[in-house]
Amino acid sequence: MTTTWPAFKNKLTQCLCPPGNGVFTVNTAKERKEQLHKAIFGQSINIENLWKESLDQLPESSNAVILGIASDCGGGILRGANWGPLFIRSSLLEQYPEITAFDLGDIRVIPHLLHDKYLNEATLANCRKALYQDENSVLPVSPLTITEDVLHDFYATFPKKGIFGLGGDHSVSYPLTKAYLQAKKAQGIRAAIIHFDAHTDLLVERLGIDLCFGSWCTHILDDLHDKSHLIQIGIRSSGKPKSHWENTFGVKQHWAHEIREQGVDAIIENILTQLKSANIDELYVSFDIDAIDESYASATGTPEPDGIFPDEAMAILTKLAEKYPITGADMMEIAPFTDSTGQGAVGAEKTLKVAAELSAFMIKAIENTAKI
Repeated sequence: MTTTWPAFKNKLTQCLCPPGNGVFTVNTAKERKEQLHKAIFGQSINIENLWKESLDQLPESSNAVILGIASDCGGGILRGANWGPLFIRSSLLEQYPEITAFDLGDIRVIPHLLHDKYLNEATLANCRKALYQDENSVLPVSPLTITEDVLHDFYATFPKKGIFGLGGDHSVSYPLTKAYLQAKKAQGIRAAIIHFDAHTDLLVERLGIDLCFGSWCTHILDDLHDKSHLIQIGIRSSGKPKSHWENTFGVKQHWAHEIREQGVDAIIENILTQLKSANIDELYVSFDIDAIDESYASATGTPEPDGIFPDEAMAILTKLAEKYPITGADMMEIAPFTDSTGQGAVGAEKTLKVAAELSAFMIKAIENTAKI
């Protein structure tokens, strides 16, 4: 772990890249990347140097910091969420220019990798040579490992700033939430994770892999003060009943059909009552876009019917933000080129609109509550 801002900045220049560049391509989406760079930096040339110079502004910047993790290696149905960070950024800049969040850039992603623990020494050396021009570097090479390593340093350097993560498949939330929860524990803060999703993501492993889009929640439970501080909203696609997940893992769930049957206000009251009784201080919101009904959010790897509606999600977020500081959040599983429902480009446009609206709210919440 680095201990000074200059040392941390140096790590950022090695482990990150400019916003929108997290997907390693030469020509694909070149025009869209250039448009993003013009919107952020005012030009589309010399971006690497401009981005590195912009890092000097981080200490005095907005309390909300955007980090892109353009990785879909931890997915497993339909891929394509690696394009999420680029497309959501563009939507946010176009629709919500008032946002003042500092854009830290993207994690450098080798698209075949997930976590360093799955790699042998020869592969680690080769990848370090590719990323850092030094096969003997001690820096990590896989997106989940890089993200966690960078964020441990981020919270140590800027303990009151909050990260808004742009994914990526939902495995990306493993390092985002793990680093967040460990930092909050060290500060004596009781934090809860509010998890919007159609799926529980509570597998122990999937086909032998313990860190992926379907299992990340399981592996952050020990970082909570109590496992019930993982609160899941919108669940509906599961081979097991709610009682199995709650009794086995100790989490609290609010399934989509319960919102239909009881009304969103009753669900909000239940959540607020639980948070109050648990003496929660702060919240992290992890949002898988497939929590939203597929009629509004079809451009994702696993769109699901009978989900919650955007106004219901916004109502929940609004009430939570009125009572508790949201000091970290993420938006996951936006796959703009993917749509298994037949809606095509229209589906992608609708999905990005909903994702941008929810993301803008969470970013503004972090801006307003994470005090330096």
